[in-house]
Amino acid sequence: MTKETLIHSFEEKHKELELALQGDDIGYIRELTLDVHAMVHPAEVSGRAEKTIADYVLDYMMDGHQNDLVPRENWEEDLHYAGTNTVPLCWQFWHTYRIEDLVSNILMANQNQLFDDEWQKRIGANITDTGNALELDEAIAFAKDIHVEALREYMIAVGKNTRQILENLTLEQIKSMVPEEWVLRILEEGGVTTDCRSVWLLIFWGRLTRGGMILTPMTGHHMMHLPPCLNHLTILN
Repeated sequence: MTKETLIHSFEEKHKELELALQGDDIGYIRELTLDVHAMVHPAEVSGRAEKTIADYVLDYMMDGHQNDLVPRENWEEDLHYAGTNTVPLCWQFWHTYRIEDLVSNILMANQNQLFDDEWQKRIGANITDTGNALELDEAIAFAKDIHVEALREYMIAVGKNTRQILENLTLEQIKSMVPEEWVLRILEEGGVTTDCRSVWLLIFWGRLTRGGMILTPMTGHHMMHLPPCLNHLTILN
C-alpha cells in the first residue's frame, strides 16, 4: 500500500459522501459515512482487516516516536489561527480525537463526552482542550508527559463511540444545525479555551449541520493531520 493510494481512496470516497449528504437516501448516507469514518481511524475501530492510514501513523508513534516533530496540517487557512505550525506526533492524535469526542457527543448527540478526569490522568495530559493555541514549547512539554498506550485506548473508545452515534442519526438530524447552548457547553467543559486561537472553533462548529460535522470533524479533519505525518516521517517510504 502506498500513501498516494490511501490518500486518493479517501478523497474519492469523501467526495461521494459529500454528494450523498445533499440527497435523502439515509441508508446510503449511513453506509458511506461509516465507510469514510473507517478509512481515517485505526482498523480496530471498525473491525476492518486491512491497515488504514491512521494505523500507519499510529504504529509509528507507538514505536517510540511520540515526540517526533511534524507539520501540524496541510490547510494553511487553519494554521492562521494556530499557536504553532509544528507539533509533536502525539499532539496530532490528541487534537483530532479530542475534537471528535467533543463534537460527536456534545453537538451531534447532546450527551456527555467520553473524556473525564480519569482519562486525563491515564493519558497524562496537562490540558483538557484540543491544544489549538499551544505554542511550540508548550506542545513539546505536553507531549513528553503523554502515555501513548492510554492515548491509543482513548482514540479507540472515541472512534467506536462515534460510529454508534453515526449509525443512529436520522435524516432530519443530519440536515439540521444544533442549538447554541450545546456549542457553549464545549467551552464550559474545557474543550476549548478563551484564547482566540481556540475559541474560534465554536464559531466554526456552530455553523455546521450534523452533515457538515460528518464531513469535517468526523472524517475530513483527520485527513488534514494524517498526510503531513506520512510525508514528513519514514512511514510507507
